[in-house]
Amino acid sequence: MSHPASLPFIILVEFRAARGLLAAFMAALLLGLLCVPQPARAQAGAANKIAADLRQALDARTPGRQPWTREAAGTRYVKALVVSNSADPELADLRAHVLAAGGSVYHRYVSLPALSVMLPAQRVAEIAARADVQSISPNRPAARTASALELATGATSVRGAGIGAAPGLNGSGVGIAVLDSGVDPDHENLRGASSQRSRVVRAVNLLKVGDVGSGRLRDWTGGVDLSASQLMSAFERRIAADGALDADGYGHGSHVAGVAAGRGAYQAVDSTGIAPNANLLDVKVLDDAGSGQLSDVLAGIDWVIQHAREYNIRVLNVSLAADSTESYLTDPLCRAVRSAVAAGITVVVAAGNYGQTAAGAEQYGSISSPGNEPSVITVGAANTHATARRDDDSVNFFSSRGPTRGVHIASNGARLVDNLIKPDLVAPGNKVVSVLAAGSGRGGDWSYLPSTYPELSAPFGGTAQPRQRQLMNLSGTSVAAPAVAGAVALMLQANPGLTPPLVKAMLQYTAQPIADANLLQQGAGLLNIDGAVRLAGALRSDVASAIAAGTLQPGAPLLAPGKAMPTPVSVINGASVNWGRIVFAGGVHLLSGAALFTQYQPIYDPRVLWVRQSAQRLTVVYAPARAGEATGPWVRAVTVARAPNQRFVTPGVVWASALAGGTSLRARAGLFMPVATLTGWLASGSGIVMSEGIVMSEGIVMSEGIVMSEGIVMSEGIVMSEGIVMSEGVVMSEGVVMSETNHRGEP
Repeated sequence: MSHPASLPFIILVEFRAARGLLAAFMAALLLGLLCVPQPARAQAGAANKIAADLRQALDARTPGRQPWTREAAGTRYVKALVVSNSADPELADLRAHVLAAGGSVYHRYVSLPALSVMLPAQRVAEIAARADVQSISPNRPAARTASALELATGATSVRGAGIGAAPGLNGSGVGIAVLDSGVDPDHENLRGASSQRSRVVRAVNLLKVGDVGSGRLRDWTGGVDLSASQLMSAFERRIAADGALDADGYGHGSHVAGVAAGRGAYQAVDSTGIAPNANLLDVKVLDDAGSGQLSDVLAGIDWVIQHAREYNIRVLNVSLAADSTESYLTDPLCRAVRSAVAAGITVVVAAGNYGQTAAGAEQYGSISSPGNEPSVITVGAANTHATARRDDDSVNFFSSRGPTRGVHIASNGARLVDNLIKPDLVAPGNKVVSVLAAGSGRGGDWSYLPSTYPELSAPFGGTAQPRQRQLMNLSGTSVAAPAVAGAVALMLQANPGLTPPLVKAMLQYTAQPIADANLLQQGAGLLNIDGAVRLAGALRSDVASAIAAGTLQPGAPLLAPGKAMPTPVSVINGASVNWGRIVFAGGVHLLSGAALFTQYQPIYDPRVLWVRQSAQRLTVVYAPARAGEATGPWVRAVTVARAPNQRFVTPGVVWASALAGGTSLRARAGLFMPVATLTGWLASGSGIVMSEGIVMSEGIVMSEGIVMSEGIVMSEGIVMSEGIVMSEGVVMSEGVVMSETNHRGEP
C-alpha cells in the first residue's frame, strides 16, 4: 500500500467531551449558543474574535514564514479578512477605521459582509474590538486538495444506450462553475456535441483580486481603499480571461471540469464525465503551481453569485481547501459558500486528502475548509478498484474522515468544537481519467501536473497523445467532488425546481452504503446517479419558486401529480443496488423515511441553516446597477439573522439517530457504526417515527443528535483512544495524491 502525500495544511483535530441529551440541552441554554451575533458575543474580548493562527503570529517575536505577514519599514503588517456584522453593506465606517489605523482595504465582498485588508499588526486588536467586527482571519493560502466513471456511478442508466453522446440526461442548459486553477477551453472533451464551440462559456481570472495586485500598487503600503471604486463593469473588464492561452498552467481545474462535464467518447479510452453537455464557467483562483489565497477564492465565489442568473449557474465545484481551524460559524470561506447556497447554488466541496497520518494510521477529524460547512455537499473519495462493479468498492485510505473540528470561542471564553457529521457521501476518486491541459495554450507545452508527474499520462501514450485530446488520471477527493457536481447537473436538468438542500438530501437518501465503512468515513454512502435522478423526477418542479414565494407550507405534498415514490432500489450494470435512505440534518441528526420527500420539509429552504440547537436565516439582497454600470441587478449583500420560531422537520419522518446510539469505536456504534448495518435496520422498520417533528421554539431546537460518549476520551489536545488517531496541529506534507492500492496490491 502506498501512502499518499497531502497538502501543507495545519489541521486541528480533537474530540470534545460529549454530553447526554439533558446535559447538551442545558449547556445550550446556559451558553446561548446561537449561530448569529448576540449582544453578549459582541462584548466578548477582542482576542476571541481573532483566529488562532493570526493571534499566534501577532504574539510571535518575528513575522514567521506565513505569506500573509511581513515586516516593512520597521512595522509588522498582516493581510487579513475582517468579517463584520454591520447593517451597512458598504462597511463604510469599518473601511475608514482600517485606513485611519494605517492599513489598506483591497476588496469588499457580497457573499459575506467582509473586507480583505492589510493592517499594522499592533492595530489588529483595535479593529477586532469594534462592535461591528465578528472575526478576523489571516488571508490564508488555498490550494487544490489533492468512461469507466459513467459505469461506476450509474450515469449510463440515465443516459440511454450510448455513452456520452446519447439522448437523455446530459446536463444541457445547466451551468457548472469550476473554482480552480483554470480550464483549458480548447480541449476536445470540453467542446459541444455537434460543433467545435467550447462549452466554457465564460472565463475569469481572479488571481490577486483580493490583494494589492488588483490595484497595481506597491505591496504592504497603507492608506489605500481599492474597494471604494469597486464598480462591476470595470471589474469585469479587468478579470476577463476568455480565450486565454495560459488558461490552466497547473492542470488541475481542467481535469476537474472534465470529470464533471467532459465528452470523451471520440477515442478508445472513453473519458466522458458525468454531465457531458453542461456549460462550464472557468473561475480561476489558483496559479500555475496550484496555489492561491483565501481573498481570491472569496472573490471567485462572489463572482459566481453575481452571475448565477446570467449563466444559469446552478452548481459550484470547489475542489480546493484552506488550512483553517475555525468553526463554520466564523470561517470566511464557509460563510461565503453558505451565501452561495442561500442564492440557490448547489455547492459541492472536496472533503480533503488527510485520512491518514504520515505513519499510515487512520486519522479522524481531518475534514478541511470549506468541507466543514454544514450547507455544502462534502464529498469523500471511493476506490472502484478499476471495475464497474460496486460491491468491491471501498473508501480510499487518504479520504478525509469526520467529524468536523472547527473551533469557536463562546462569549464566556469557552472553547467549543463543531463536531458535525461529514463527509456527506463518497464518489469515485482513485485513478480517474480526464482532461490533460495544455498549460501554455494551443499547441503549447503541457501543464505542470503531467509535466512534473509523467506517470499520470503514461497509461494513455504519454507525450505521444494527440494535442487537445490528451488524457491523464488523478486521484483524490478533488476529483470525486466534480463527479457529484456533474450528478447535480443531471438532477437539475431532470427537475430545475430543486433547491440545494433538497439536492443534497436526495443524493444521500439514494446513496449505496459501502460495506464495513462507517458514517465518518463514507457519510451516507456511494454516489448513485440513477437513484438520485429518479427521485428528482418524482418531485414537483416548482419547489424552489414556491419556497421563495413563501407559499409552500410544512408538510405540503412534494410529489408531482401522478407520481409516486420510486422503489428504493437501482439497477446499475445489471446489479441491484439498495438505497441507504439516510439523510443528515442539523449537523448531527440522522433522518429517514419516505415522508422526507412526500412532504415538504422546511430544511429544504436554502436560506435556513439549522445546526444543533440553533438556526440562522440568510437573505440575498439585490440592488439595481449603480451609476456607471451597464447592467444589473447585482447582489448587494447577503444578510444573516436569527431564524424565527419554526418547524424544521414534519411529523412522519423517521428519527434514526437513536438507532446509532452512543459513539464507540470498539462497539462500532454511533458515528463508528457501519452505515450498511444502520440502513439494514431502517429497511426492516426500525427507527422512531416522529409524531411532532423537530421544532424551534424560543430560539432553541428541542432535539439532539448522535451523542459522543462511551469509549472516547476527551481532553484538551491529543486524543488516543480505542485505536483512534487524533492530532493537534498536524502539518501535512506537500505532494500530489497519485493513487492507492488495496491490501492485495490491486489498483
